[in-house]
Amino acid sequence: MPGRVTNIERFTLVVPFVERVRREMERAGIHTWSELEITRVETDAGVVGWGETIQNYTWGRVQAQERVIGKPPFETMWDDSLGAGLQMALLDVAGKLAGVPVYRLLGTKVRDWCPISFWDHDMSPAKYEIEARTAADLGYNCIKIKTRPWFDVRETIRRISEATPDYFRIDADWNAFLNNASNAVPVLKELEETFPKIKIFEDPIPRHDASGNRFLRTQIQTAIAHHYGTIGVREGFEMGGVCDGWVLGGGVSRITSQASTAAEVNMPFFLQMVGAGPTTALSLHLSAVLTQAQWPTITCHELYEHHLLTERIPVIGGHARVPESPGLGVEMDENILEKYRVDKADHTLPRRLIQTTRPGGVNLYFTNSGQMWTFYQGGNHPVDEWGCHTELLDDDGSTDFNDLYLQATESPVVTGG
Repeated sequence: MPGRVTNIERFTLVVPFVERVRREMERAGIHTWSELEITRVETDAGVVGWGETIQNYTWGRVQAQERVIGKPPFETMWDDSLGAGLQMALLDVAGKLAGVPVYRLLGTKVRDWCPISFWDHDMSPAKYEIEARTAADLGYNCIKIKTRPWFDVRETIRRISEATPDYFRIDADWNAFLNNASNAVPVLKELEETFPKIKIFEDPIPRHDASGNRFLRTQIQTAIAHHYGTIGVREGFEMGGVCDGWVLGGGVSRITSQASTAAEVNMPFFLQMVGAGPTTALSLHLSAVLTQAQWPTITCHELYEHHLLTERIPVIGGHARVPESPGLGVEMDENILEKYRVDKADHTLPRRLIQTTRPGGVNLYFTNSGQMWTFYQGGNHPVDEWGCHTELLDDDGSTDFNDLYLQATESPVVTGG
């Protein structure tokens, strides 16, 4: 019977981020997410499937593709070890061969419309206000933001709150930058009492700190989310609960397994599958069959210059409808693929400094975001201070800039105050 994989093609795209967020992505060091690998799977039935991998972020790069050659895609599509783009392409072609949408291969559909969130990496309050307005204009009623000690979080949430409709909500991802419960409790209490649009705090303190997270959960009203698995489900329940829901990501087998546990304990989760249009489509098929995918799915497809599809996935009232056509149910724009296709991605950037100014005039200088993470998570400066702002400084060719840059290359520079 025809339907076996006969050929796999992989090629690289560089799809830039939209101009309004480009410098923010470069400052945060995630401009490399613009490098996408496309996987094209052919079968002896003449049916083709497509997938994508964000090479510098996605949970798994494509590998061992020879293992699927000569086999029906139904035999290998559950194998997470094949990598993101290949697994996605196998699911796409399997659905097309069977004449059904991918969700029919994954389980029983429980919803037609899936909650979905707008997402941005950390940026200034003024930039976040623009992003929130953009999100609302595109049909979203939720934005997930990155809360960082080098920006004024209170000002960010105030501006988003004032710039968006009453029904709009904000989910704040701290990536554990508050470090411990003693820092987190007063900050989160103030934010939730001041800004009712906040609905979820993600990872305010390190995920593995079970006792700290349990205490934090008793002190605030807002829901807390953690990435699944860092604290064991059993340990979390034996301690009386460490969070209200989870963040799930990874391959399809891993996600469905974790989602099954979430269903057993009746806990919601974010489905976090960051990517362009194809990844977003797959996230909708998963969300359609996973009962606890009740918190909005996180992707970043709206931030790319192009989503790679012939048509944008519409968002209405903060929800996107699961595609009903066979496979992923979306069509790749092959002209766009050729436009962004490259032999090798080049992510080099000009020399820049990141300057953070604290209240009182203390200035901190870094050469990259990795330095900032290490510096703040190490307790070198306050992580719960209002009034900080950060900017990206271009190399002006001066001796002063060169000297400061060389110093910051060795370690962050602190001046003033």
